[in-house]
Parts: sequence; C-alpha cells; structure tokens
Amino acid sequence: MSKMKIGLVCPYNIHRPGGVLEVVLALKSGLEDRGHIVKIITPKPRNHEMDPEPDVIYAGTSTDFRTLSFSDTTSQVSSTADNEQIDAMLAEEQFDILHFHEPWQPLLSRQLLQRSTSVNIATFHSKVSDALMSRSILKAVAPYLNSVMKYLHVLTAVSDAGASYAAGITKQPITIIPNGIDLKKYQRGADLRQKKKDGQTILYVGRLENRKGVKYLLKAFQLLSQDNPDAKLIIAGDGPDREKLELLADDLKLKNISFLGFVSEELKIDLLSEADLFCSPALFGESFGIVLLEAMAAGAVCVAGNNSGYVGVMQGLGGLSIINPEDTEEFARRLDLLLHEQDLRKLWRTWADEYVLQFNYPNVVDQYEELYVESLKRYATTHKVA
Repeated sequence: MSKMKIGLVCPYNIHRPGGVLEVVLALKSGLEDRGHIVKIITPKPRNHEMDPEPDVIYAGTSTDFRTLSFSDTTSQVSSTADNEQIDAMLAEEQFDILHFHEPWQPLLSRQLLQRSTSVNIATFHSKVSDALMSRSILKAVAPYLNSVMKYLHVLTAVSDAGASYAAGITKQPITIIPNGIDLKKYQRGADLRQKKKDGQTILYVGRLENRKGVKYLLKAFQLLSQDNPDAKLIIAGDGPDREKLELLADDLKLKNISFLGFVSEELKIDLLSEADLFCSPALFGESFGIVLLEAMAAGAVCVAGNNSGYVGVMQGLGGLSIINPEDTEEFARRLDLLLHEQDLRKLWRTWADEYVLQFNYPNVVDQYEELYVESLKRYATTHKVA
C-alpha cells in the first residue's frame, strides 16, 4: 500500500480532553504505525504560548462557542484563521487526504475546505440537537452548513444517530465507521475483576446534566434499595446538575450513595473494574455509546437508556441492557435482574467480551485506511493525488 500524507482536522482545543480528540489521536497513532505521514491541524488555544507539539499545525485560534449538540457547555473551537497562512500551509504540506472531524464546527474547517486540493473526508461524531430541526433555525444555519457540505467528497459518521442530521440535508452516502476504544487500557480493569466477587455496586460515570437522566437512576435506586439495603451507588462526574442531584438524593433519603466529582482516567478504570453494574440512563443526545464499550472492556455489566445512540451500540444480547429511564419500576427491576441473576450475568459478559473486540482501535483504523485508499482511487481523475 502506498504511503499517504493525511491531515486530521480537529476543531477543538487539543489541550482539553474530549471524545473527538481521543479519536483523532488514536487515528494518528494507528495510521503512523502503518507507515503513513499524519499531522493534526487545529486552532491555537487562547493564551497558549508554547510551541506546537510535533506534527501539530496551528491554524487560527480557538474561542468559546456553543456547539451544535446537546451539551449544556461551551467548547473552545476554531475561529477565523488567516487565509494566506492556510494557503501557505496547504501548499507546503501537499496532503493527499484532509479528514475533517465535526466539520460543521466553525470556522476553520470551512476555510480549509474552500482552499483544499486534497480529497476531503468528513466524520460526524455528535448527534445534533433536535432544536436545530425547527424550520426557523434550520433556515438560519443552512447557508453555513451547505457551504461546508459542498466541498466534502466522502462522508462518514460514528453511528446512524450521528449521521441522522447530515442525511437530512444531503443525498451523499454516509459510511458508518464506529468509535473505538483501546482495549489494552481496559484490560487492567478486567484483570482486577477476576480477583473480585460479585456484589451490589452500581456505577455511573459522566457529566451531571439533565439529558443524562441521572435523576431517574436515583429514583430507581431508591426502589431497588427497599429489597437490597446493601446495594451501593457511585456517581462519578461533575456538571451543572450536581447540586440538584445531591439534594434529590437527600430528599429520597438514599443511603450508600457517593458523589465523587470528576475522576481521573486511571480511577475510572478502577471504578469500572470494581462495579457490578455500570449504568448510563441518558435520555437523548447520544450519537454513540463509547462509555458502554469501556464498561464492557473492563468487564462490567451495563444498563443503558433507550436513546438512539445507545440502542445502536447494544445489539444482540446487549438489548437486555436497554431500559426506559423514566419507567422507575421497570428500571429498578432491570437493575435487580442484572445484579443478581448470575447465569444471565455470565451470559452477558461472554457476549460482551466477544462483541467489544470489533471496536478495538486497530480495527477502526483499518476501516478508515481502507476508506482513504478507495477515496483516492475514486477521485484521482479530478485531484492531484494518483
């Protein structure tokens, strides 16, 4: 296979951890292992005076912006870059492929696309807010979205949920390439689990905001605790709803509940290895279920909300994990079932151990590499790359 030169465009501040950045870094590492030349193109963080890391190209600067998603937070994304700087950089680098992650985030991606002579590939990671589906808002943002889409040659998404909005405004086919995880990183959790006996610990890890449905987990846990007084609930994460959730736990008179706040990646893996159930009752806004894959890889049995992203991930026997978070009684029954039915837990784990293998990063990188090669062949007649 011929060596390719690939530019991975990340619109977010690369010094802030995030799911898109993790994918970009894993893709870079995997492609370099296969002999390709890979650079990350990203906006320079504000007040960042250090030189860029090797193979990182700063273009423009980042600014706070409310992203086109369900998150209650703002992100630092790219603002306008100097056009002459972009032209000079593209002329020097001569990329075969420019791979735009979240290409709708303003504004760097559009500037690059308008000047690119490479094959332009996009990946849509997030499920766009249903609020954007209203006619008035769609009319307002449509010119910008169309100005991006017309320069893209190949579209991908991490799931059908992630592809849903793009599919509504373009007739181009969208290839689904799922998110990945580093199975080796979570093997430590699986190894620790082998030394642990099953108990009654339920774990949630994630942001504490309304769409994550944590208040319904608290209500279901109250019901579960009536017959399971030794059950424990650990809430790891922070967010705008933390104080409200702590007050709700007090109102529900919950015992054996801990709010840990933000946890490190190392502690998260330890918590997953110690938990008997991992529960993520998100109501909506999930394009994928990476946190569910992480729990599987660490050996935890999952219970998950019935949003479209999670349903798309939990295929086959994983469907047993899907619940309606707002149905408190059924939610509590499912928690009880997957805590105590040992034969079912064993069956679920056997399924998960096999199922999660397909999401290992090397397998995901293989899919992108194949897509790059096919795209270069397809567009060789109209682009500089042969």
